[in-house]
Amino acid sequence: MIEFCHMVMGPTCGMILADLGADVIKVEPLHGDTTRRLVHQGSGFFASYNRNKRSIALDLKTRQGIEAAKRLAINADVVVENLRPGALNDLGLGYADLNRENPGLIYCALKGFLNGPYAHRKALDEVVQMMGGLAYMTGPEGRPLRAGASVIDIMGGMFGVIGIQAALLERKKTGEGQEVTSALYETTVHAVAQHMMQFAATGTPAGPMPERPRAWSVYDTFDTVDGEKLFVGIVSDTQWKIFCEAFGRDDLLADETLATNALRFHARDRIMPILTAIFGAMTRDELMETCDRVGLPFAPITRPHDLFDDPHLTQSGNLLDITLPDGTATCVPGLPLELGGRRTQVRRDLPHIGEHGVEILQEAGFSETEIAAMHDTGAVLRAEEPG
Repeated sequence: MIEFCHMVMGPTCGMILADLGADVIKVEPLHGDTTRRLVHQGSGFFASYNRNKRSIALDLKTRQGIEAAKRLAINADVVVENLRPGALNDLGLGYADLNRENPGLIYCALKGFLNGPYAHRKALDEVVQMMGGLAYMTGPEGRPLRAGASVIDIMGGMFGVIGIQAALLERKKTGEGQEVTSALYETTVHAVAQHMMQFAATGTPAGPMPERPRAWSVYDTFDTVDGEKLFVGIVSDTQWKIFCEAFGRDDLLADETLATNALRFHARDRIMPILTAIFGAMTRDELMETCDRVGLPFAPITRPHDLFDDPHLTQSGNLLDITLPDGTATCVPGLPLELGGRRTQVRRDLPHIGEHGVEILQEAGFSETEIAAMHDTGAVLRAEEPG
């Protein structure tokens, strides 16, 4: 697979395929993927989405750079790109150009919008969250708020993988490749479909999550005596019985006005002060131990950096060892999958800019003389050169 991608959406698509075993060649500009240099909230992008890939750095403003990229692409099973619309077409690296020489090629374009009136617009994760209804649902009324991670970029990359896998299966039957497109806006709309269908079914618009009527009678965050917080959900009549028995409230269990979730929902003003008092007299660890023991849904309020020490993640093999560009050893979450009881692994650490350029060009059939000439003209970055 050849990846002409930057930022999050495209690299996510390539990373998933790489984790699943694909040989992913990341084509970078001579200065490297933009995310190598991002700071603050973007400083973790490259490390998150670029393991298990090989890197070649090409200058696509040169004839030799374009020639190398084209030879890689026409010998590939899959090309993935998330550059601006038409950028690769202008270089002779669009689907129509490559398909003529490789009819079996799967060409996945990851864009802001699928075909339609908005197709020309620039899109970002935050842009589509705002216009696709997700930010409205996340923040309180009048204060739209994007989700706290690049969820649409990541999901858009995942839908790209799904489309690629479907196209590969179809190619087995027909021998023909095809163009696959995944888009951020339509991904956002897919995510809020449940709220659209709520309106279709009830005629009532969905309100923002912090303010809308709840589906469950108890689905809240509670303060504990040690100043911590814990989310607890009681979402079924069976769980209500478990709660009452575990906390010695047979009186609540015997109260027929609280027998069903619907009745308890309408009695929240009465039952919430009771739960607040019970849970507020316990430490967070005591409440977690009780909920865990009896089988009630619960969750501590965890910060992302706390997850490095999460016992479930560390003991299950979900955190994978990698080395950051500055040499720091750390770990990164793997794919949330088990295949035959196996977790995905890091076969290749994060690549340096152009680290695998020579071997990739050799595999593509370039001679030592041609490779040397490309180095001399600056069409390809020498692996030993600093990025």
